Amino acid sequence: MLMKRILFVCTGNSARSQMAEGFARHFGRGSVEAISAGMEPSRLNPYAVRVMAEKGIDISPQQSKAFDENLARRMDVVVTVCGNADERCPVLPPEVGRLHWPLEDPAAAKGSEAEILTKFREIRDQIEARVLELVRDLK
Repeated sequence: MLMKRILFVCTGNSARSQMAEGFARHFGRGSVEAISAGMEPSRLNPYAVRVMAEKGIDISPQQSKAFDENLARRMDVVVTVCGNADERCPVLPPEVGRLHWPLEDPAAAKGSEAEILTKFREIRDQIEARVLELVRDLK
């Protein structure tokens, strides 16, 4: 069976796309190759690492990477997880599936550490459900 290749894209490649990559690697073991990238890559968000660890998934070795159009053209599916990435993602060949998940940016959360973690967990759980469905659909 050929591995399905998924690219998750957001603006900074710090939280949403990184969590999606982590879930896709976890749920798609043996059937999915998951990559994430950002239009303006920054750094891996420590809250993303922390809330993924709560699910038993270590994304700490992952790094923020720049979006590469040539790489995107070789994917089976490109998933944008924010409006900025969706608007900036170039037109891709018709054989590349394109999905947009308009997820709120947990990195924009304000408040106490507990409130910020609550927002990260909420977005993490939305991503988990969407990635699980995507991986099932690709098999």
